[in-house]
Amino acid sequence: MEHEFTAQILEVLKKAFGDRGDFVFEKSPLLQYLNIKTRSASKGSKSRGSFANLYAIYVLVEDYLKHGFDGKKGYNKYEGARFTALLDRQRELPFGSKLQNHALNHRLNEEFRKYFPEIEYIPILRDIRENRYWFNENLLKIKVGTRTHNIAQATIEIIDHYVQAKVIAFQSFIETCERLKAISDENDLAVSQFIEGLLAPNADARIFEIVSYAILRFYYHDQIVYFGFDLAHIKSENLQLFKTGRTNANDGGIDFVMRPLGRFFQVTETLDVKKYFLDIDKIDRFPISFVVKSMDDGDTIRQRLHEGAQRLYSINAIVEKYMACIEEIINIPILINCFRTSWAQGYLRQILDEIILQSKVEFNYENVG
Repeated sequence: MEHEFTAQILEVLKKAFGDRGDFVFEKSPLLQYLNIKTRSASKGSKSRGSFANLYAIYVLVEDYLKHGFDGKKGYNKYEGARFTALLDRQRELPFGSKLQNHALNHRLNEEFRKYFPEIEYIPILRDIRENRYWFNENLLKIKVGTRTHNIAQATIEIIDHYVQAKVIAFQSFIETCERLKAISDENDLAVSQFIEGLLAPNADARIFEIVSYAILRFYYHDQIVYFGFDLAHIKSENLQLFKTGRTNANDGGIDFVMRPLGRFFQVTETLDVKKYFLDIDKIDRFPISFVVKSMDDGDTIRQRLHEGAQRLYSINAIVEKYMACIEEIINIPILINCFRTSWAQGYLRQILDEIILQSKVEFNYENVG
C-alpha cells in the first residue's frame, strides 16, 4: 500500500541505508506497519492520528536506542523498561497526554497480528509480574543480502516526521478557527462557510462529530418542553444536549444525550446495518437518533438500512423491531439547516467557540508543541 507519506518513509530509509532502503522497506513488517499507520499524515487535522500504537513503538525503540543496543549485542540480557516510565514518556509526546496503557499491553500486538498473521514475531515483549517491557529486536534487524540493517533509528525518525505533519495540520486548523473567531460581524458569511465546510462527506469522523455537537447543542437549547407530575405543577425546561466523552471513547454507543427528554444520539459515517443494530443492542434496544455523515436523504438512508437488515435477518419481526429503534436520522443537509437556523438566531460565534473548545479537548491541543 502506497500513500503520500510513503515517500517520506522511503526518504528516511534512503538516507539511512542508501540504495538498499527500498529493499529494507519491502522486507520489514515493522516498516510496512508504520506505512499503514501513517496514511493519515497528508489528510490534515480531520483524520484520525493512530498515536497510541505508534507511541508504544516509539517509546520502546527510543529506550532501545538510549541504551545503545542498535550498535551492540546484549539486548537479550537487558532488564527491560519499566511500564510507568514508558507511559510517562508517551504522555510527554505531542497529542499523547491522554493515552492509556492499552497499546503497550495488548492492542499493538493484536493489531500487528491482524495485519501480519504469517509473521511469528510480535512487537512488544513483556514480563507481567515485573512490569518490564522490551521491543522485539527481531523486527528491528532486517537482512538484505548478506548484510543486516538495524532500523531502530529510522523507525524513530519516521514517527517523528509523521507526528510533525499532524502537529502542523492541527495547528493550522486551530489557527484558522482562531482567525475566524476574530473576524468582525460583517464577515459572518466567511465563518459560516468554514463551519459548513467541516460537515463535508469526506471530513474525519471526529471533526464531524465535534461540529455536529456544536450545531445541535445551540439548535436545541432554545426549544422548551413542559414537564410535571400533575397539571398543577407543570414547569418549562430548555432542551440541553450533552456530549458524553471523547469522540473515540468506548462509551457504549452514546455520543450525545439530551435532557430532559432522555434522547440518545449516535454519530456515524457508515451505512452498515450491523453497526446501527450493534449500537441499538448496546443499550437494550432503546431508541437512538443517528447523526449520519451522508448527503443522502433520511428516507433513502432508512430504506438502505431496512434492505440491509432484511438480507441480514430475513425475519420481518426482528427487522421491524430494530428499525423502530431508529428514532430520527439527521444527515448533513439537516445539520446545515440546523446550523443556518442557529446562525439566524445569533449563535454563530458560540457555535465556533464550541468547535474550538471541543477540538482542543479531543486533540490535546494545549499539549502540542
